[in-house]
Amino acid sequence: MLMFCWPLVLLVMGCIQSIRCKPKSFRDSIVVLEVNSSIDSNPTSIDESSGVVLRYRTPHFRASARVLVPPVAGKESWTVGWIQACNHMEFYNKYGSKGMSSWELPDLRDGKIQAISDSDGVNYPWYGNTTETCTIVGPTKKDTKFTVSMNDNFYPSVTWGVPVSDSNVPMLSSIWRDQSFTTWLVAINQVSGEILVLQTVRWRMRLHIEVDPDKPLGQRAKLCEPIAQEQPQVLGKNEAIPPNAMVKPNANDAQC
Repeated sequence: MLMFCWPLVLLVMGCIQSIRCKPKSFRDSIVVLEVNSSIDSNPTSIDESSGVVLRYRTPHFRASARVLVPPVAGKESWTVGWIQACNHMEFYNKYGSKGMSSWELPDLRDGKIQAISDSDGVNYPWYGNTTETCTIVGPTKKDTKFTVSMNDNFYPSVTWGVPVSDSNVPMLSSIWRDQSFTTWLVAINQVSGEILVLQTVRWRMRLHIEVDPDKPLGQRAKLCEPIAQEQPQVLGKNEAIPPNAMVKPNANDAQC
């Protein structure tokens, strides 16, 4: 009889041993089920309805991810969401022989920093705090699945006349814009501060508008190449987040 029981004991001991094995860490257990990223196919639209400013609206960059978070132990809290930074910027509005206005980020322009936060200016370091993030507060007993998404585009107003002049005479002759961004899907432990980069996306928006200020309002501006934007790249290997992408100021507040 003992000969038949011995394998059973080994099996039981094997089970006990497997139960005592160290469980997977949160880092190893969180799963990105799906990532989608694109720029809308529609071209930039131009609005000349105002006699004071030209307005344009670029297509939207969009990113979304389905994420599975394992059970969260104790009083831990994890936030998963999107963080975005600008790492290249050229933005010039030319006014013929009168000169040009530009929107610049000095530290980025001079190479002192790799990137600057593109947060909404309130929910640092997150791009936003509605569809852009999801927080899981422990303890939880089951896996949690959810989707986080974000979108971004440009919708500025550019004066027809020279900005520093009291004259409203149309002088705007061209608009040039070329910006690059890195967008990260990130999980942050709200207790320990641990940061996990789950996915990295790179994208770029380029814009060129030629303007004839002598033509009647509604006929002045023409969209030039590139009409269609390059599609974003979802990187196979994640990139680290530069420190400046996590803190103030953001791109809007750092302009000059």
